[in-house]
Amino acid sequence: METLNSEKLLGIGAEAYLYIIKWFNVEAIKKVRVPKKYRDLKLDLSIRTSRTVREAKLLTAARSIGVPTPIVYYVNIGDSIIIMEYVKGQRLKELFPNLSGLVRKEICLKIGEMIALLHENGIVHGDLTTSNMILHESGHIFLIDFGLGEFTYDIEAKGVDLHLMMRALESTHYNIAKECFKYIIEGYCNISGENMGKSVLLKVSQIRSRGRYIKRRVVKH
Repeated sequence: METLNSEKLLGIGAEAYLYIIKWFNVEAIKKVRVPKKYRDLKLDLSIRTSRTVREAKLLTAARSIGVPTPIVYYVNIGDSIIIMEYVKGQRLKELFPNLSGLVRKEICLKIGEMIALLHENGIVHGDLTTSNMILHESGHIFLIDFGLGEFTYDIEAKGVDLHLMMRALESTHYNIAKECFKYIIEGYCNISGENMGKSVLLKVSQIRSRGRYIKRRVVKH
């Protein structure tokens, strides 16, 4: 049973509301997946339930292999709720532009290593952006929001994961995107090895090419 006194809305995402709450006198995050009126009721419940369970498992699995993620305190499957650790710190989205090149390089190397650790253990994040990375006061980088993640060793899924990271950098940090992605891949290869790194990078290139091809087709039509 949930033991909380008050809650404060922190943010509204595409599929969930986030609240700051008190959980046994400790600040925590309450993530509530809300029903979608346009979906069939049974289908909606099934989707929200499965995503809630999967995200809780992904967060726990990632943490167990050494990737910093919020601790999962409680899961209410029926109401599609996860209560987890409130990770305090700065989002890399706001932090990146103000960092020195050297510090940014070290952070990007670490990001690459964390992504590789996930992939090596069959975990794909699904939404790798600097908005979902928090620099904690301890110096650790936490990955949050595994709502679109999955358990898979599929190289296509790994490529999509890194492609999303690249696209996020290009759209949010376009002046330093190329530099950042280079170091992320370097960090990735430090863990996965050069051969796997090259294979995944090739997949990223193929995914990017497919996107360009589709755009050209749309323009022609």
